[in-house]
Amino acid sequence: MDYKEKSMIIDKYIIGDNQKRFVIAEIGMNHNGVYDNAIKLIDIAIEAGADCVKFQIRCLDELYSQDALKVSKGDLSTQYTLGLLKKFELTFDEYRKISLYCKDRNILFLCTPWDIKSVDLLEKLDVPAYKIASADMTNYALIDYLCEKNKPLILSTGMSKQEEIDDVVRYINNKKNKINFALLHCNSTYPAPFKDINLSYIKKLMKYNVPIGYSGHERGTAVTLAAVALGAVIIERHITLNRDMEGPDHSASLEKKDFKYLIKGIRHIEKAMGSDKDRVITQGELINRENLSKSIYANVHIDKNEIFKKNMFIFRSPGQGLQPNKLRNILGKKAIKCIKKGDPIFKSDYESVIKAKKNYKFKRKWAIPVRYHDINNLLNVTNPDLIEFHMSFNDLDESPGDFLADKYDCGFLVHAPELFENDHLLDLCTPNNDYRNKSITHMQKLIDVTKSLKKYFPTTSKPKIIVNCGGFSKDNFIPDELKVKYYQNLINSFDILDANDVEILPQTMAPYPWHFGGQRYQNLFMNVSEIIDFHKKTGVRFCHDISHSFLACNKYNWNHANYTESIAPFTAHYHISDGSGVDGEGLQIGEGDINFNELLPIINKYSQDISFIPEVWQGHTNNGEGFWISLEKLEGKL
Repeated sequence: MDYKEKSMIIDKYIIGDNQKRFVIAEIGMNHNGVYDNAIKLIDIAIEAGADCVKFQIRCLDELYSQDALKVSKGDLSTQYTLGLLKKFELTFDEYRKISLYCKDRNILFLCTPWDIKSVDLLEKLDVPAYKIASADMTNYALIDYLCEKNKPLILSTGMSKQEEIDDVVRYINNKKNKINFALLHCNSTYPAPFKDINLSYIKKLMKYNVPIGYSGHERGTAVTLAAVALGAVIIERHITLNRDMEGPDHSASLEKKDFKYLIKGIRHIEKAMGSDKDRVITQGELINRENLSKSIYANVHIDKNEIFKKNMFIFRSPGQGLQPNKLRNILGKKAIKCIKKGDPIFKSDYESVIKAKKNYKFKRKWAIPVRYHDINNLLNVTNPDLIEFHMSFNDLDESPGDFLADKYDCGFLVHAPELFENDHLLDLCTPNNDYRNKSITHMQKLIDVTKSLKKYFPTTSKPKIIVNCGGFSKDNFIPDELKVKYYQNLINSFDILDANDVEILPQTMAPYPWHFGGQRYQNLFMNVSEIIDFHKKTGVRFCHDISHSFLACNKYNWNHANYTESIAPFTAHYHISDGSGVDGEGLQIGEGDINFNELLPIINKYSQDISFIPEVWQGHTNNGEGFWISLEKLEGKL
């Protein structure tokens, strides 16, 4: 069996490749014989996010020779160790209470037995697995006794020679009763010198076709994190209340802050590990790819039916059209339309693609996203009920009359910019008053521009403005208790704005929005109960972005159909596109994971008169090609 398929189960945890790393907080003897210290360390492990806490138990009379137990005959190092063990050992009754405490706190309790008598005691606590210390890798009497219990084993390989590891693996594998076990790479020095750790040995251990982990005794967290990246699926580190406490393990242990940092890093690495599948372009890269990469552009005017030749083209940014490596594929093709000098080249320039229809059939008002510069071209090929201006901050300083005709038959909405000059991301929720006041100023400017557009669209008396209101953070999600303050800040911002002649629609948000190629953490307008509560307090309605809400549902394990039905009474406009995972937003319909066969009937039932746009990322490219594909897929279903 290939290692990648090898796993074992301990209690509710599946341990193996492509699984969540199993993190053991090794308390060992770091409680220093004080029950309350043990409880404090368990709480620290839980707060940090460990899966398991592990202790050690010894029956000294069975573990050590009678001579070693005599102060007069034992050597100095043994006497030192025995003195600490006698001083720091907990009673079995205390271990029983610790086991029950772990069960109540929903964290796994394990304990390393150092002798057979200790195994019998732990059996009374019904531990689900056993850890065998490095010192007992060659103790086949103990290993035999543990194998009889038919429970998973975790063996540390510290202090062992290669042939000893080979022998014990062979020995356990030859047992009549199949025992699932894992091996931990380990250097049993406390603390272990970096030069002696040899993390590369993790890869060599994988030849045994069992789950491989790492038990670390080094200073800091970097080496342990590297072990995760090398494939360790079990991580064990000692934790302590204070590294300066008396005892042999404290100096090689992590205090609360570092242990939390370690587990946070492990979880980040898990996400970053990915798989060995073919590389795909991520959502953030797609944005930067267009902004930074190059495309094939026409270097001359190309007439219809002209044959493409190399000297007709040049490579320029932004990368909106065909990538430069496609040039060899288009040479010799015939232009099926005129191409202006300076235009990017698309497949539609030489092959037929889906085109806009003058009239689409929907039972509700539908819109397309537009910019000032392309509104007239798009309205020449189709007749939407509404258009939705997707504004940039530069558009707010333009004169609309330079782009717009005198009057339009359709109505209009406006999508507010997220980014304003000097890299100011709109945030009407932030506790930073100066930043929020600047956002209010920008928002008011947008409102004033929106009011000025009404003369071009006489059928719209109170235009809607879709807004990503803010509430984002750079590096982590904010605590729930702060959200209340953020929502109140937004209410205060709305109170300041002169918005009587417009309707502001906060947009439902995705957990990891992409702000111009960089990921952020979004905190507001994802949770249904928060959205409904905000409506009850303010009367504000919302723009339901279907892709955004789907990603939020994936992140928090919510039902997307129930989500859509719950906020339908408070929805004034829909943005419709597909989505994937927790951050793959704005995909073409059918290219993601949204179940539109389930979702669209819900929208039809609970939001019969509510307008929508196809909100496909870069749908406007190549004269709106992405919009026409979406509308064709949605036609007759809304």
